[in-house]
Amino acid sequence: MRAIDTVIFTDLDGTLLDHDSYSWAAAEEALGEIERRRLPLVLVSSKTRAEMEVLRRKLGNGHPFVSENGGGIFFPRGYFPKKVPAAISVSHQYMCVPLARPYADISALLDEIADDTGAEVVGFRQMSAREVAQNTGLTPREAELARQREFDEPFFFTGGEEEQQRFAAAAKERGLTLARGGRFWHAFAGSDKGRAVERLMKLYREVLRGSGRLRSVALGDSANDLPMLKAANVAVIIPKPGGAHDEALVEALPRAILAPAPGPHGWNAAVLELVQG
Repeated sequence: MRAIDTVIFTDLDGTLLDHDSYSWAAAEEALGEIERRRLPLVLVSSKTRAEMEVLRRKLGNGHPFVSENGGGIFFPRGYFPKKVPAAISVSHQYMCVPLARPYADISALLDEIADDTGAEVVGFRQMSAREVAQNTGLTPREAELARQREFDEPFFFTGGEEEQQRFAAAAKERGLTLARGGRFWHAFAGSDKGRAVERLMKLYREVLRGSGRLRSVALGDSANDLPMLKAANVAVIIPKPGGAHDEALVEALPRAILAPAPGPHGWNAAVLELVQG
């Protein structure tokens, strides 16, 4: 692996990808500059491994990626020259360092909490691919890939704020973490985008030992990106479609860079300034 000075970690929906169209076209200039400089671009998302594999092929991305809000770190076989601790084989292409409890455990916990609290939640496992597509704007095929969960369950509440608070309190008691994403709540246990960033940066620093200071840059737009943004040397907050930055992120990260525009437009501007500056 050649000497580099920056590793870029990015959220997808609403960040590198447009919130409505899922297009990254507006970020092509920055993506090209990253490729020219041969900087690792690590995709970090609530998306599943199956979804991210398709996207990586379209982007021509051969670097590690982090699925389902930090549930698992995946990397191509042979990407790191040394054996990676806790890595397991998941296919002929990838190794994985799992960080979270498996999906079956999460689904069972959600059902238990819903029964105990009387809250009504609807998760991906209770929705058909067609229903997921209708609620996300994905195609039916993309929705089917989104339902191939390994660590994390997206869901929504059918009730009001009181029901949500009751459910969240019970979830916390059982060790289940809830995070609000761009479209859905997510339930998981052990998933952590921040831990994923720290683990990967440790691996990169071991491989690139002696090549100088290595910085991490992270870009995200939602509350579930906070652990990733906090773990990075440089945090970039992408505004929401209306142009406002997430208030909780801004408050928690007073030194963060505020991108000038939503989605891939803002992503492009921020990345170009960072890598060329």
